[in-house]
Amino acid sequence: MTDCLYPALRTPLCDLLGCDVPILLAGMGGVSRWELAAAVANAGGYPTLGMVREAPELIEREVQALRAATGRSFAVNLIPAATDPDLLDAQIACCLDLGVRAFSFFWDVVPSAVERVKAAGGLVLHQVGTVQAARNAEAAGADVLIAQGIEAGGHVHGRIGAFALTAEILSGSRVPVVVSGGIVDGRGLAAALAMGAAGVHCGTAFLATTESFAHDMHKRRLAAAHAADTVLTDVFVLNWPRGAAVRVLANSVTQALGDRLLGHDPETLPREPIAWDEDVPRLRFSTDSPLRTTKGELEAMALYAGQGVGRITDVVPAGERLRLMADEATVLLGRFRSDGCGHEEARHGGE
Repeated sequence: MTDCLYPALRTPLCDLLGCDVPILLAGMGGVSRWELAAAVANAGGYPTLGMVREAPELIEREVQALRAATGRSFAVNLIPAATDPDLLDAQIACCLDLGVRAFSFFWDVVPSAVERVKAAGGLVLHQVGTVQAARNAEAAGADVLIAQGIEAGGHVHGRIGAFALTAEILSGSRVPVVVSGGIVDGRGLAAALAMGAAGVHCGTAFLATTESFAHDMHKRRLAAAHAADTVLTDVFVLNWPRGAAVRVLANSVTQALGDRLLGHDPETLPREPIAWDEDVPRLRFSTDSPLRTTKGELEAMALYAGQGVGRITDVVPAGERLRLMADEATVLLGRFRSDGCGHEEARHGGE
C-alpha cells in the first residue's frame, strides 16, 4: 500500500507516526504479537505490540521478529500504573536499548514514564478514558491522545461513549486525538475523520484475524457474537487494581453473577487455576484471555470483545480487514463530500 491509494483518509497523524492510513492496532496484551503487528504495518496501518507486564526477554524477541517482518514504524504498549515499578523500569530500558522510539501507555497517567520516553526523543501515545486524564497526559508530554469509550473491549477506563468523549477532548487539545471503542469497519473510521479526529484505534477488529495470537475459540466466538452479547464487569480483575472493569463476551462466569457484574474485590476472589500456557497457570477471574498456546477451561476465561463485535462475521487476514475498512471509509467520505457539494450547488442555483 502507498499513501496515494487512500488520499481522502490521510491525516497529519500519518506523517507523525509513519503510516499510510490512520488505523491503529491496539496493543492487546498477549494478542498483539509481532505477526499481527507486521500484518497491520505492511497493510499501511500503525501497529502496537502488546507487551503489558511481559519480561524484557520476550519484548526483545518480539521487537526483533517484528523488524524482520517489516520495515514500517510501530509502538510498544506498556501500562505503567498496573506494572511493578522494577519491571516497568526494565521494560522501558529494554525498549530504548532496542531503539524503540514510540510507546503507547494506558490507564492512569504516570508522568515520570512519559517524561522518560520524551527525554530519550520518543513519541508517546496515551490512551485515556476521561477528559481529565487526557489533560493530564497532554500536560505530561503525550504526543497523541487515544480517547477510549465505554464501547471498547478489554480494559475500559472511563464510562463515556467514544465519540462523546472524543468531542470533549478535541475541544481543548493541541495534539492529535484518536477514537477508540466499537470501531470495526469503514463506517466508524469515516465518522471519526468527519468529526475531526486524527484516526481510529481498533482491537476487536484485529483480534478476529488469522494473525492474532488469540485462541481460535475466542476468534470463533467473536465472529458469532452480537453487540448485546458483551458485558462490562470487574470480576476478571486478578492482576489488576480493584475496580478495573473489562468488556467481554458473556460466559459461564458472568452469567453466574446475575446482576452483580461490578463491585468485586480481587482480595476476596479465589486463586483457582483453570488453564495453562505451558507450565504457567491461568486463574479463574484473572485478566488473562485464551491464546494460541492456552489449554484448559477456555470458555471461563476473559473473552474480550467491544460493542462493534456484531459487525465482525468472519476471521480474515488483518491486511484484508484493514483494506476493507479503508475502502468503505473512502466511499462514505466521498459520498458525504459529494452530497455536500451538491446541496451547496443546488442552494446557490436557486438564489
